[in-house]
Amino acid sequence: MQQIINFVIRNKTFLLFLFLFCVGLALTIQSHSYHKSKFINSANSLSGGVYGTVNSIDKYFSLERENEILAEENKYLREQLFNRSDSQANFVVDSSFSNETYRITIAEVYKNSYSLTNNYLTINKGTTDSIKQDFGVITSKGIIGIIDATSSNYARVLSILSKKSRINAKLKRSNHIGSLIWNGKSPEFVQLVDVSTFAPVKVGDTIVTGGQSSIFPKGINIGSIDSFETDISGDTYTIQVRLFNDMTNIGKIYILQNLDRDEMLTLQRSGNE
Repeated sequence: MQQIINFVIRNKTFLLFLFLFCVGLALTIQSHSYHKSKFINSANSLSGGVYGTVNSIDKYFSLERENEILAEENKYLREQLFNRSDSQANFVVDSSFSNETYRITIAEVYKNSYSLTNNYLTINKGTTDSIKQDFGVITSKGIIGIIDATSSNYARVLSILSKKSRINAKLKRSNHIGSLIWNGKSPEFVQLVDVSTFAPVKVGDTIVTGGQSSIFPKGINIGSIDSFETDISGDTYTIQVRLFNDMTNIGKIYILQNLDRDEMLTLQRSGNE
């Protein structure tokens, strides 16, 4: 306390000047509308900058929650998209999903390999979350693979970057069907084989899922045509497909459950008897 008193005594002249200056400034601002408006604008600008900085910091620490909200919204929209009928193609489907075929679960990738002959991803959802073998896995950009093993809280995904992987796919522009495989080389490319040479193949065209399986609905993005060549037989193409997904950097994924899968498989088996 004594130090404060000593400080005031030593600087009494300056402190008196500062006090009178503030009083004079306040009186000037109060008595002149121009000065008052300028002061208010400056104060608003300063406080706005401070609030903006604080808000930016708050947003930064809220990114994880915001990402969760966006993922939930994407899940909702994709369920509507996959479950719409042809007659509903041009408008939003009612959220009751009375004709629901696909159910979506959000998960995160805990481990991802992409440089082996047969690559896998480990995700944080399992049988506790009703996840089963042969469920499809996608991101907002395209397909990732198919679940091939599960435990209570985790599941293993057979990546499309695997020589064991074979997925029905087609040319989006012409609907010509082929099989999507991987030659074990670059994680940027997969190959579409068994495509008829009657197909109008063009570099840059989009490749999507064919919809002829019980795992993926038709029309999910895979990649674009980078190059193509005719096979030895001369009847089919082998097409190099540049993936839309960066398979070396996968975070949140969506698991697709086809609710009609068992019925479809039972019907297919009965036809083979």
